[in-house]
Amino acid sequence: MAATAIGIIKDEAGCAVDWIFIMTAMGGIHIPRYPIIRHEWLSLLTEEPIEPDLPIIDPHHHLWDHTGARYMFDDLMADLNTGHNILATVYAQAYAMYRSDGPEALRPIGEIEFANGAGAMSASGIYGPARACAGIIGFVDLRLGTAVDDALQAAVAAGNGRLKAIRHITAWDRDISIRGTASQAVPNMLADPAFRQGFSQLANHDLTFDAFLYHTQLDELTDLAQSFPDTHIVLDHAGTPLGVGRFMDKRDEVLNDWKRSIDRLATCPNVSVKLGGLAMKNCGFQLDQSPLPPSSEYLAEIWSPFVDHCIGRFGPSRCMFESNFPVDKGFVSYGVLWNAFKRMAKSYDQKEKQRLFSGTANQIYRLGLDACAP
Repeated sequence: MAATAIGIIKDEAGCAVDWIFIMTAMGGIHIPRYPIIRHEWLSLLTEEPIEPDLPIIDPHHHLWDHTGARYMFDDLMADLNTGHNILATVYAQAYAMYRSDGPEALRPIGEIEFANGAGAMSASGIYGPARACAGIIGFVDLRLGTAVDDALQAAVAAGNGRLKAIRHITAWDRDISIRGTASQAVPNMLADPAFRQGFSQLANHDLTFDAFLYHTQLDELTDLAQSFPDTHIVLDHAGTPLGVGRFMDKRDEVLNDWKRSIDRLATCPNVSVKLGGLAMKNCGFQLDQSPLPPSSEYLAEIWSPFVDHCIGRFGPSRCMFESNFPVDKGFVSYGVLWNAFKRMAKSYDQKEKQRLFSGTANQIYRLGLDACAP
């Protein structure tokens, strides 16, 4: 994926904010937003791991190498080795390492090849016991419709047994300060006939669908899940409840609207949910605006209304905690983040914790780790 422009995103007043954007070309323009990771700031607060022996599968992280935004295998392994018992991870697509040539539909396969290489490095055992990138969530353009089958076959082959899911980001809002100035998503993409034709092919390849969208789009995902009951769907980032733009200072209203949509989505037995990603700028908690990084106690306090409701509706067997690193590393360190999750799960018994921290991810992404079997 070749960068064509690099700069700093500015707010409506023209002031720079701490986000690097990278414009790339691959059948359109994409602007992933990467938070600036302030290592010195993160080091101002450290915590001893809570329940350090509890097995964890981190089902959502990225790797990328861009000017001004780098998070590669060594960076990931350093985070995994901060005191928690991380058994394995699942790589999530991030528009990284696309092929620079060849058919456009197959250029995203480069990212799957890259993640598979990282998985092979980790499987050697040289870098520690954690199996990084044991599963891969890749990308193919589902809007290819019936023609997507060739791309899916290539993606599965590139994953060498590690490709478990496809993520086609559909997060969209009319406010460009929320969605970005050149988002790939369009309104009502989940209902687009071509998208649904492509989506219908996932089950034939034993692939799950990861859904990244905003809380305002949750009902669209419910309709998709009801229309394709044989395809498993994982909702990323608890549905991304928004707290910026027109949703700023409307936390209670957003929470109530989000709850109603989550309740409807939870009635679909083919849907699971990842609990995490709430540190992102779009959620509006402004965790990077304080002199000190947030503590696990504070994170548990502000995120519990969302996490508790998801677990209450979906149950531990359809919920899994996620790091969303390095995106969330702009706001919290890896060790503190997992402490926050453990604080939020303290009222659950050991079997339920096993589901939340490893068992559900192991089952949904078919990782085959005996230590995480229910």
